[in-house]
Amino acid sequence: MNVSEAIRNRKSVRKFLDREVDPKAVEAILDTARWAASGTNAQPWEVVVVTGERKKSLGDRVESAYRQGIRGRMEYNYYPVDWKEPFKRRRIECGKALYGALKIGREDTERRQSQWAANYRAFDAPVMMLFFMDRYMETGSYLDYGIFLQSIMLAAMDHGLATCPQAALGEYPDIVKRELGYGEDHVLICGLALGYEDTSDPVNNYRTAREEVSVFTRFIE
Repeated sequence: MNVSEAIRNRKSVRKFLDREVDPKAVEAILDTARWAASGTNAQPWEVVVVTGERKKSLGDRVESAYRQGIRGRMEYNYYPVDWKEPFKRRRIECGKALYGALKIGREDTERRQSQWAANYRAFDAPVMMLFFMDRYMETGSYLDYGIFLQSIMLAAMDHGLATCPQAALGEYPDIVKRELGYGEDHVLICGLALGYEDTSDPVNNYRTAREEVSVFTRFIE
């Protein structure tokens, strides 16, 4: 698989096999991703790889907070407060594709809540990655982080592994930081689920649409 094929074939996976991931594979993925570009080579990423009982404990605590009605709040504004077009349309279509694949209707609040709660368990993947950054760093480092995360997702494919980048894993920073020993001098950016895809589950068998190049590009001579 070449780079173009990897980019086209990458997708967010939300159901994983009950199969452990070799820690050496995780280290190899990060060893590749560390070569990602960053402004002035600042390399602002700090990664925590959580597995086993520690992952289950952390996921249970975050999910419990969600189910108790405690509203999560990321440490930075990932999304706008008021959506406008065309972004609002794309967001709605994304949600329809997910719940449509699972045959969950709008009125089925219980199943919708359970599906959302799975975010906080990293969709039961065997590996949960959490990404931190020194609060001292500025906006450019968030751009660098995007390049780093894409590098992780593409490198994972070389090992037959699937991923799902998750803003939701950044929604309860107080719980996560307390569990992992981080203070207010760091920002929890997001998380990522890593494991082997369950190809039989319908949640993994749909794709979101992408705009054509002509929609978002101007060529000027």
